[in-house]
Amino acid sequence: MTYLWIKSFHVLFVIAWMATVFYLPRILVNLAEAGDDTAVRSRLLLMGRRLYKFGHNMFGIAFLFGLALWQGWRVFPSTLPNVVAGMHWIDLKLALVAVLLAYFVVVGRMLKRCAQGGALPSAGALRWLNELPVLVLLGVIFLVLAKPF
Repeated sequence: MTYLWIKSFHVLFVIAWMATVFYLPRILVNLAEAGDDTAVRSRLLLMGRRLYKFGHNMFGIAFLFGLALWQGWRVFPSTLPNVVAGMHWIDLKLALVAVLLAYFVVVGRMLKRCAQGGALPSAGALRWLNELPVLVLLGVIFLVLAKPF
């Protein structure tokens, strides 16, 4: 039962983090389209900073629950099972999660650069950039569900 609670919390915080991964680039698109409207830009930058901070917190909590699922059996062998014994799908899943984290950090740096007066890519380029994490997340979901190797 403990395992299911930990897994449920991990999934909950992953969903919250992925919401920020998907929405932060949309804020950048809106910033790119805002032009010189200072009030709109200020509001979007504030929203982006708050969302980025929230996303970092959600990732950290999801990471801790995920670490408990992955390695918790070493500390609590009678409570938590070894869910990846001898399987290597987890290695690719963790690599894809690292790609998503790097993407999140890059988008956060774009937001910070924009707040400091730097230029953003075009709104069209940002829209394409916004689609990339969907494909990576699909890979993560497939690996978790299918455990192909």
